[in-house]
Amino acid sequence: MSQHDVVIVGGGGAGLRAAIAAAQTHSDLDIAIVSKVYPMRSHTVSAEGGAAAVIKPNDSLEDHINDTISGADWLADQDAVDIFVREAPNEMVQLEHWGCSWSRESDGSVAVRAFGGMGTERTWFAADKTGFHMLHTLFQTSLKYANIARYDEWFATRLLVENGRCQGVVAIELRTGQVRPILGKAVILCTGGAGRIFPFTTNAAIKTGDGMGMAYLAGVPLKDLEFVQYHPTGLPGTGILITEAARAEGGILLNKDGDRYLRRYDLGEPLDVNDPRHPQKRAMELGPRDRLSQAFIKEQEQGNVFDGPYGTYVHLDVRHLGEKKIDKRIPFVRELAKNYGGIDPVHEPIPVRPVVHYMMGGVHTDIEAATPLPGLYAAGECACVSINGANRLGSNSLTELLVFGARAGRNAAHWAREQPEFDGAALERLASDEQERIAREYVRKMDGGERIATLRTELQSAMEEGAGVYRTESSLRATSERIAEIRERFRNVQLDDHSLSFNTELTSALELEFMIGIAEALAHSALARTESRGSHQRTDHPERDDEHFLKHSLAYRSDDTSRIEYQDVVITNWPPAERVYGRDH
Repeated sequence: MSQHDVVIVGGGGAGLRAAIAAAQTHSDLDIAIVSKVYPMRSHTVSAEGGAAAVIKPNDSLEDHINDTISGADWLADQDAVDIFVREAPNEMVQLEHWGCSWSRESDGSVAVRAFGGMGTERTWFAADKTGFHMLHTLFQTSLKYANIARYDEWFATRLLVENGRCQGVVAIELRTGQVRPILGKAVILCTGGAGRIFPFTTNAAIKTGDGMGMAYLAGVPLKDLEFVQYHPTGLPGTGILITEAARAEGGILLNKDGDRYLRRYDLGEPLDVNDPRHPQKRAMELGPRDRLSQAFIKEQEQGNVFDGPYGTYVHLDVRHLGEKKIDKRIPFVRELAKNYGGIDPVHEPIPVRPVVHYMMGGVHTDIEAATPLPGLYAAGECACVSINGANRLGSNSLTELLVFGARAGRNAAHWAREQPEFDGAALERLASDEQERIAREYVRKMDGGERIATLRTELQSAMEEGAGVYRTESSLRATSERIAEIRERFRNVQLDDHSLSFNTELTSALELEFMIGIAEALAHSALARTESRGSHQRTDHPERDDEHFLKHSLAYRSDDTSRIEYQDVVITNWPPAERVYGRDH
């Protein structure tokens, strides 16, 4: 049994930033990072486009706040947005001091680009490998602190809750298969999103919602889980992201007739990339992601899209930018298109379609990153603070990792110093119970007949068919019923591999257990919200309903289902208004 002061689950951007902040807050604390992959394999490394923060004289904190709240369709907590925007610039400068190689202007200043839903250029970037450079910087910085220990390739499966507070996790050492408790006076969840509950996603295979699932099982509510962001430009088949940076640099979307179709969807007039106004106005391709994804579905319904072996798609055309600019500003886009699409975007348009990208909802936290369970904190995509509301603006998420990862680390460090010593015997018993459960339900089980891959595919299909870009009461009820059936069948899941070392089949089964719970909470939350707001579009309730639903949903686990409650959105200085794009506001 290992004991630490602060245990962080997840070794990506939020987890590393939290570890550094905790180490800096109290240098005598013992801090642990538990990650099911080596930290540099965390999904943060895949982020391409950039991170938003006010830095230029033509921008302002007020404008960033306005854009974020409007983009969220007024479901964001405005006190959290205010904190986020004000702390963002310092976090970005700090990252540069730690060695992050931001792209520069010719005068040496930090370069910024436009991103969807932003009223001006405020997205810092490192070519189109921003997440790669951020994660490298955070990882190498974390190595400076001798009081940070790492549990690489350890998979956390349960929170340890005793005396009404979280006191660690149970985790499997993947190399040996041993199930062991890792105690912490404070625990921070930084495990990322759960895009893998859908079949087409930009998310890596590891993003199965483990932290959300552990919190949900421990009685912590999942907030605003019905809001799922589709990114409008993923590669068909693989779901690999073609970053918004391609559109920020001037890429345009074309349907099968070569029509720049977004001009018909109230997203502004087309602006030439050389127009002096570009991109200070909200040009069509730089509209918010929910609106662009919805426009694709409308084009599909009208038969205006291409048909391919992996479904329908449109074209993202960057050919007019020229090879020199493509290689300088979006080289990774060219690399991905060549390797996974079989085309060179210098000479051919890129086939793209909407794919699940980000979950606005997550573990319910306050502005200090604390959950309702004492001793448990959360940050990053697995958390919902909430700054993203019904729709996250592109490039806010990487900055969110820094701002709320740091807040989580500092606050968890303060909490840990005030807690008594562990009741080792009680926590050991809880860990033994989890060890026995895993052995009984998976490792020693020799019958069943249900297959992991079959159930996972059926779950993903149910989510896409009933809880996709557009939803109805009947589709969501059907999805909820299918999830309940899958949950029941999952009790009879059977493993062929009963070995201990690197048992990936066991890992997949445990991940699927989390995925079923998250899918259930998402479907019930979406069914209960009878309005359309941001990424949650109910065709049977097409209008936004502030009177009844200017509220956060809170999904609690209850008898193998979800109980939905609501909490008021925090409104401070920005009263709800019409969500306007494409013209000055």
